[in-house]
Amino acid sequence: MLLLYDGSFEGFLSLVYEVYYEKLEVAEIIKKMPEALLFERFHEVFTDIIKARKVLEAITKHFTKEQQHTIFHIILCDTRDYEMALLEYLRIGFKNKKELRNINNANLFYIQNLEKELLCLVHKMYGFTRFEELEDGTLYAKIETKFNIVPFLGEHFCKRLGNIPFIIHDVKRALAFVKNDTLREIRSIASFDAPTFSSEEENFKALWKSFFKAAAVESRYNPKLQQSWVPLLYRTYMSEFQV
Repeated sequence: MLLLYDGSFEGFLSLVYEVYYEKLEVAEIIKKMPEALLFERFHEVFTDIIKARKVLEAITKHFTKEQQHTIFHIILCDTRDYEMALLEYLRIGFKNKKELRNINNANLFYIQNLEKELLCLVHKMYGFTRFEELEDGTLYAKIETKFNIVPFLGEHFCKRLGNIPFIIHDVKRALAFVKNDTLREIRSIASFDAPTFSSEEENFKALWKSFFKAAAVESRYNPKLQQSWVPLLYRTYMSEFQV
């Protein structure tokens, strides 16, 4: 059977509920309706907060904290087709948590490697995220990343920046982590006006570029090696690489 859902966290949990309680035989899970359906049996799963909450409670009860983190991490890999593998992960975990260590299972091996890929990206973006100062003193950073890592960056910079207000804006997903004196949350952004930067921001950018240039050794210039350390896809919003 082909299952269609909306791609959200709550939607996936609703899907898990229906697979279990309606005993659905799943051949494929998709987020968009295919242009043509031939002979496949088709079932659309509608997001149901009550069903999602029941599944989340069951996960909290049956899985360890580390395994719960893995489940959450995989759902953040929103550009990958992880659903069938994660459904299998949950099925195995509900039966016997110890079996989740069996990497001979192709789905469990895929989950393990996908989580490593996510955490590697997070680690890189801790260093590659660049903030700009807005007129009111808020620090503002734009990102466009392969996976949804806004929650990781938000928590990390809450610790690093202390009481300084900041916004981390995922342009690709229209999401932002907003932190100030009164709130600390992830918001969905339908539209976003161009921010007004502080008068000192150009000076900060110039300092980044000067540091980057001063740290370079001209006789050892190696663009291929440089790209291996800081790939082009990370440079869009890095001050030192902006012209």
